[in-house]
Amino acid sequence: MWKRFVRAIRSLFGGAVSAMEDPKRILEQNIRELNDQVPVMNENIATVKANLMLLQKEVNRYEEHVADLSHRIRSAIEAGRDDIAENYALQLQRGRQILDTTMEQLRYARTAYDKALQVKKAFMREKDRKIREARDAMRESERSAWQAKVADTLEQFEIGGLDATHDEMIARIREETARNEARMELALDSVDSKSLEVEYDAEKLKAAEIVKNFKKKMGRVPTLTDGEKEFGTKVETAGEVRSNKSPITVR
Repeated sequence: MWKRFVRAIRSLFGGAVSAMEDPKRILEQNIRELNDQVPVMNENIATVKANLMLLQKEVNRYEEHVADLSHRIRSAIEAGRDDIAENYALQLQRGRQILDTTMEQLRYARTAYDKALQVKKAFMREKDRKIREARDAMRESERSAWQAKVADTLEQFEIGGLDATHDEMIARIREETARNEARMELALDSVDSKSLEVEYDAEKLKAAEIVKNFKKKMGRVPTLTDGEKEFGTKVETAGEVRSNKSPITVR
């Protein structure tokens, strides 16, 4: 009994919340929230990059310190001052330990920065996709509202003397609209598929041309593709056949 009462309360409040929700406004709010997350993400990435830069500077400083200590040790040995060389050697040992630790931290910082960039890239792709979907849905909602107004106008349109053909005319209009929408969908599907194929072929040709230009700049002879090899073989074969033919004399 208690469970039935709880379900009834949930259904009551759930229905009230659903009635209060405006999908268009909620989608607009979602778009704003997605765009607001970009500056926050950029700030976090900037913090990670700043830490990376600081660690890189520390590594450079410790490397210079280790190199300077090594030079001083050599100078002390050449001067016959082993005691000074040993003192510098102790400092060198501590400097190398600190350098190793800092370099390890630098590697972790680089990994964290690379992952942060990957996360941002994935987030931006997902954000753009969701925003496109939301805007498409809002436009669809606007079209639906307009169609509802038109339908209401047609349903309420009553003029003396035309009541007999009113329903028939509305049915014909809706049938014509449905037929035109179906034709439009078929046309759009055809255009989209063709444009995608053309765009894909164009990108492939452009990519092949870029690779060819790079090979020319690098001084490398571009390798023949399978199609070019097959075409070249056919041309050579045709040339051999023509060369083997005896000349025709005209009398």
